Amino acid sequence: MAEMLSNTQGYAPFGAYQLWYKVTGDLGAAKAPLVVLHGGPGCTHDYVDSFKELAASGRAVVHFDQLGSGRSTHLPEKGPDFWTVQLFLDQVDALLAHLGIADRYHVLGQSWGGMLGSEHAVRKPRGLKSLILANSLAAMSLWIEGAAQLREEMPEKQRDALIRYEALGDYSNPEYKAAERAFYDRHVCRIPWPEEVARTFAAMEEDSTVYRNMNGPNEFHVIGTMKDWSIIDRLAAIDVPTFVFRGEYDEATQACIQPFIDHIPDVRWTVFANASHMPHVEVKEECLGAVQAFLDEVDPG
Repeated sequence: MAEMLSNTQGYAPFGAYQLWYKVTGDLGAAKAPLVVLHGGPGCTHDYVDSFKELAASGRAVVHFDQLGSGRSTHLPEKGPDFWTVQLFLDQVDALLAHLGIADRYHVLGQSWGGMLGSEHAVRKPRGLKSLILANSLAAMSLWIEGAAQLREEMPEKQRDALIRYEALGDYSNPEYKAAERAFYDRHVCRIPWPEEVARTFAAMEEDSTVYRNMNGPNEFHVIGTMKDWSIIDRLAAIDVPTFVFRGEYDEATQACIQPFIDHIPDVRWTVFANASHMPHVEVKEECLGAVQAFLDEVDPG
């Protein structure tokens, strides 16, 4: 149904750069708009595009490509010191101001987007109405521990390939790439990759600047600048209703989301069966239905 709604695309200025965005639906509707923060860092909005279908309920949905990804300005020459959490927080603020919605909006952050969303929320922005943390994590140490556990469950040949080529720093070796994809097929997206998911991974392959600097070569070998990140001791500051979820086979393990559940004052959570890191495509109707129910509960319009 979302395809029948108005769809506006444009660019928001961000200093000398540009942030591409898309609005599905009417920003002036009675229900406050939902701003979707994609993962990575360094992914594109494409793989979380299905959330636009929530606009059929009368709530505008805003997607954008974060700096260094998708249709926004790319900066392959920038190194680790440039790509900071504050840089991405400033992008969110710039987009909200450009669209004129800083006084009333909801945030849905998926994976890294949830890390960014939680960083945004602990600052108590006046217009934030609710927060949705999808397949995310409260501390990178928990993610790394979870990834290590999931790797141990892989077939021995795949585990050995990961260990061998990581020691060599040869992340492009075909054996390594095959083992990496096997992990992704178990814990990132368990169905044949939809076109929008494949498009995101292809874009990251073409320009991995942000991901490489902040995360590392892949989802389970984290050696970038975010490797020591944690928000656990700040979660009590989040003062809006929050919905947390993950998939049954998610690389975001239960330990990754447990601090959200334990420390955010007004929180509810669920685990989607038969899904991993992308329930919004793996079990789309169930996932979008749960998100819509939460939003309509806290903001019926």
